[in-house]
Amino acid sequence: MKPPVFSTLGCRLNAYETEAMKELAAAAGVEGAVVVNTCAVTAEAVRKAKQEIRRLARENPGAPVIVTGCAAQTEPDTFAAMPEVTRVIGNHEKMQAETWTSLRSADFIGQTEKVQVNDIMSVKETAGHLIDGFGRVRAYVQVQNGCDHRCTFCIIPFGRGNSRSVPAGVVVEQIKRLVDKGFQEVVLTGVDLTSWGADLPAEPRLGDLVMRILKLVPDLPRLRISSIDSIEADPMLMRAIATEPRLMPHLHLSLQAGDDMILKRMKRRHLRDDAIRFCEEARALRPDMVFGADIIAGFPTETEEMFASSLKLVEDCGLTFLHVFPFSPRKGTPAARMPQLTGPVIRDRAARLRAAGDTALARHLAAQRGQTHRILTETPRMGRTEQFTEVAFAADQPEGVILQAAILGHEGARLMA
Repeated sequence: MKPPVFSTLGCRLNAYETEAMKELAAAAGVEGAVVVNTCAVTAEAVRKAKQEIRRLARENPGAPVIVTGCAAQTEPDTFAAMPEVTRVIGNHEKMQAETWTSLRSADFIGQTEKVQVNDIMSVKETAGHLIDGFGRVRAYVQVQNGCDHRCTFCIIPFGRGNSRSVPAGVVVEQIKRLVDKGFQEVVLTGVDLTSWGADLPAEPRLGDLVMRILKLVPDLPRLRISSIDSIEADPMLMRAIATEPRLMPHLHLSLQAGDDMILKRMKRRHLRDDAIRFCEEARALRPDMVFGADIIAGFPTETEEMFASSLKLVEDCGLTFLHVFPFSPRKGTPAARMPQLTGPVIRDRAARLRAAGDTALARHLAAQRGQTHRILTETPRMGRTEQFTEVAFAADQPEGVILQAAILGHEGARLMA
């Protein structure tokens, strides 16, 4: 039996769902297929998905090619038109056991319609399929999917549907199983994580979930939160930041811009001062807190002065890890109809933002010299601090343990211990 070949593009949630699909495919007895789990966040992501499909088709001649993920959900006809593609499956369908049962044999071509993509907005619940971790030492737990917001640049709600939450009890039970299996760290993931709970009875907030996990899973050494919308951080989450050392001091913020007019045109829910205030408050509660952030370079109508505000936000918020997106218009979004900047201007601004991010990271790394950190080892020669900074070891270490080590310096983007 030849197992399917899986390829994942995009976010951690996609990576999580690929692991779930592997389990579903194995249970259904799917053989010899190629499965590409796509991303739709930018036009470049869609281009890379097509490139990956062609590459895998060449490397696996005769294998049926199944395309799923956000790009398949938002542009099914684009992928169905590719001669290499056998089946296009939507984001909801990919998590259903019956979908994989229908793909069990290699001769499923022509048995059903080539495109199996339904209205994602009609989905009311998260997929019931949970996986007990992937990776060796760090597990990712999907607690939320979809998004109710409609930022003018973003296609993702149309790929993921409206926001829906996994009940806290289900999350806690899964994390207990993960800890029993030896995982040292759990990362809560979702599309719009701070909207968790709005669709559940009593409308709990993300902070309630965090505190409940830490209380009911006392043996969990580390809990980490993936990307959040800082304007939606609730009081209980701030309390957890202040009082719970097992909640890791690293937050990745969905900031997108540092200019108020651009933020309004993006239809974001915060202003520049809100972002700065949140970072100041979180750092006051937890002095070792570090921040990552998503920032878009070259949004339509962005002037040089507006861009300068985004550039200065790196310093004003004290950001450490920057994820820079050169603006890419997504068909069907309001931003695609706004006056666009030229490619060279967008690329130049993205490069300047990345340079600012490199400077900020170098400053953080230099400040760690001589400090002692608790490091979760991922391989014999690599691990990560509580602040998610990568550390290289001079000698082999046991994998999957948390150890204390002195930082000797840094090389590139890594600390040396």
